[in-house]
Amino acid sequence: MSFPFVSVIIPSYNSGRYLSDALRSVFEQDYQPIEVIVVNDGSTDETASVVRSFNKNIIYTFQSNQGPASARNAGLRMSHGDFIAFLDADDYWPENKLRAQMSHFMENPKTEIVLGRTRCIGLYTDAERSIRFERFDNTMINVCLGSGVFKKSVFDKVGFFDESLRYYEDHDWFLRAREQRTTMVILKRVTLLNRRHQHSLSHKRKKTDPNMLQILQRSLERRRRDNGGNAPIMRNFFDHDEDKKCP
Repeated sequence: MSFPFVSVIIPSYNSGRYLSDALRSVFEQDYQPIEVIVVNDGSTDETASVVRSFNKNIIYTFQSNQGPASARNAGLRMSHGDFIAFLDADDYWPENKLRAQMSHFMENPKTEIVLGRTRCIGLYTDAERSIRFERFDNTMINVCLGSGVFKKSVFDKVGFFDESLRYYEDHDWFLRAREQRTTMVILKRVTLLNRRHQHSLSHKRKKTDPNMLQILQRSLERRRRDNGGNAPIMRNFFDHDEDKKCP
């Protein structure tokens, strides 16, 4: 039985100290065929040498530092798979992540996005310590690209990532995906191990960041424009849980 081809896109900016764990977690997946694309977003550290040390057929490209949205878009343009998976260089995947999510696609061919739970590990800011996790092991549903696998065709419908955004470009993309009524599901199993550390972008960004306010305003304006001045309420993100229950 042949399985669909998956392109794994890993943007990296000065994350060489973590990149080995990310790559290892991809190559240890019980799923083939895949291709791995590392986009070095202007790193000044050992990112390139880490990629070379794997002695694997990794597609590697370097660009000047333009942010994660640009790096992911570069990977999308280089990809050959019918399915796309993202992994930040400082995160990693649990075992059998790809097989579980691709099995769901094969059993539910109309689904366009299959997400999963995110388990957070590492250093927390004061704000992050107040997060309500689902379980004692810091597992939760979160807007996180690395927890998902995406049909490549969904990017024709939703578009690529907004390169004007340095932060929350993932939230912006998921808002647009929900506006387009993409079919998605959030599995109960953990599909991403999200490393929290003092150098991560997620550690630095704040909920009051102007980017977040900007993308929410843009979503409101798009919905008004497309619906005669009225902004319909979108389906809650948590409603995509496979149990159809808010945690």
